[in-house]
Amino acid sequence: MAPIDPERKPPVRRSIRDYVGNSHPATPPKDPLLDDLVRDSQQRFRNGDDWPTKEMEPTYSGYSIGRWIDEDGDGKYDVLEVETRGPFKGPRVYDGSGLPLHYDNQSIFKERIYLDKANPNILHNEITVIDHALTRPWTVDKQYLRNPDPLPDWPEDSCDGNAHVEVGTENYFISGDGLLMPARKDQAPPDLRYFQQKRE
Repeated sequence: MAPIDPERKPPVRRSIRDYVGNSHPATPPKDPLLDDLVRDSQQRFRNGDDWPTKEMEPTYSGYSIGRWIDEDGDGKYDVLEVETRGPFKGPRVYDGSGLPLHYDNQSIFKERIYLDKANPNILHNEITVIDHALTRPWTVDKQYLRNPDPLPDWPEDSCDGNAHVEVGTENYFISGDGLLMPARKDQAPPDLRYFQQKRE
């Protein structure tokens, strides 16, 4: 399988990699939250509804449903649990390295988002990936530090170093000297019928 261009088809839940920062309300609203950074839109429904029974349009990011939980019984919501499922559009990758998710597109992502009890300036996002390409579920605890500045500087991020190009339905790699290279073993070259071939 050819690696997928990480700038065109988003890898697994770009929220696993926080690019510049996020700003989310601290209360459990009934409306959807849309993460839309680096062309990676993912809608998280936070009203606790069950999964829709109607057929949904496949997407690269899937669909998410979240539930607020009062984990310690003090009458305040302190954990947001989010589950993301398909139908997914594939192929998809874990990250920019091109490591593929399983072709069956049946991945499940579970998140627990909460403030650290010892230090409320730390936000945890425990993410568990369940995918048939893995031998067991994989979990990571991403931690984010609160910036107390009411007007933080969120710098732009440029992807100028992208060395992937998609020709037709195939992904290829651009070498350091600017030449087109295969992105996987035994990959066929692109169709060159509209180019004049040099004759020696």
